[in-house]
Amino acid sequence: MTFPEHVFREYDVRGLVRSELTPEFAERLGRAFAALLRERTGARAQTVALGRDHRTTSPALAEGFSRGLRAFGLDLLSLGVVPTPVTYFAAHTLPVDGFCMITGSHNPPEYNGFKLGVGTATLAGSEVQALKRHALADAPPPAVERGVERVFDALPPYVEVITRTLGSSPRRLKVVVDPGNGTAALVAPQLLRRLGHEVIELYCELDGTFPNHHPDPTVEENLRDLQKAVRDSGADLGVAFDGDSDRLGAVDEQGRILWGDQLLLLFARDVLRQHPGAAIVSEVKCSQTLYDDIEKRGGRAIMWKAGHSLIKAKMKEEGALLAGEMSGHLFFRHRYYGFDDGIYSAARLLELVARKDVPFSQLLGDVPRTFSSPEIRKDFPDDKKFAAVEKAKEKLRKHGRTIEVDGVRVIVPGGWGLIRASNTQPLLVLRYESESEAGLRELQKLVEGVVEEVRRELSA
Repeated sequence: MTFPEHVFREYDVRGLVRSELTPEFAERLGRAFAALLRERTGARAQTVALGRDHRTTSPALAEGFSRGLRAFGLDLLSLGVVPTPVTYFAAHTLPVDGFCMITGSHNPPEYNGFKLGVGTATLAGSEVQALKRHALADAPPPAVERGVERVFDALPPYVEVITRTLGSSPRRLKVVVDPGNGTAALVAPQLLRRLGHEVIELYCELDGTFPNHHPDPTVEENLRDLQKAVRDSGADLGVAFDGDSDRLGAVDEQGRILWGDQLLLLFARDVLRQHPGAAIVSEVKCSQTLYDDIEKRGGRAIMWKAGHSLIKAKMKEEGALLAGEMSGHLFFRHRYYGFDDGIYSAARLLELVARKDVPFSQLLGDVPRTFSSPEIRKDFPDDKKFAAVEKAKEKLRKHGRTIEVDGVRVIVPGGWGLIRASNTQPLLVLRYESESEAGLRELQKLVEGVVEEVRRELSA
């Protein structure tokens, strides 16, 4: 079988399970990661934490990865089925030298993937490519005693730390919790109850086939049942998670969706009230109202590339206390560890809402109204999507000032539009925002017109 080099992406390893991410590939990846760890840390590297999601293909991938890693003499701390943030938590709190989380995240069941890190830092960019080089070389294991695999239950200490950190809620809220049959079902309902809230469970049964809706809270269709449950029950709000629980979605008491940049704006105000001048990182898909609000309140707003490991690296570089993405990845270094954790973010959201004397829907009432699209995903071949963005840059520079830290964001009077390549799927991601509905229509015409023009040119 041809080695699938293309699965080594910008900030993780991800691909189709039947033809690309096989158990044999996982074993080879385990050897490669062991070699990378030894290269980065020397002989001191001893133990790796391994978590996995509940997809039907994850156990075999975990077994393969374990075999490969232990062949190099490294020990494995097996966390079993856990949310991705619990694996990150283990890396921050246990005596391990690296970590691996096997998860397909929000992708369909035929996909799976590996999120890996050295120490507490997730591999990204050139580091993922270094891992690929080790996998391609596939050097034979050294003549060492095979490592051992031990089991550790990280869920109780995870719940305990968050409960102790946040304490009892200022007031009891009624919240609908929808993990979409994903791993948040293991811990989110019990955690929010321990914090003092009334929890109504929706799709809290673990099922790696995701029978009720796709576990991606950035897609409006996936939040329909949550919206209805909130309205029907008279809940104060509803929260939803992606399949591996590192992203948060939310709806207010009226069932209206708050997107990732709106949640980040609320959290930014809260952090800046306690830490004036704090740096806050976000990404190119986020609303201009977010950046304006941070600056208005004395914060330092930093626009950066999308991607959980890229955002974490930028946070560390800038000393930021908070970061977030449109996709619902939210990163708290304020009172927490700095990694993306949808479950902890939900707890922080309930804490914030519980401190207010007004309904959730009124908390953003003073934000200037704009007209914006959600994230729009256009299918585009994996091998052509980055070339498409380069062509789009050339065309959009003629229409306004461009920001090119990640794809191309073109600034026009009263608004902006974006085209960027997804790092995880064969897609182009578009978004646009304007001060008027007419302006939004013009931006849509411009951005989608450029995409179709580029598609024709690359297909010729």
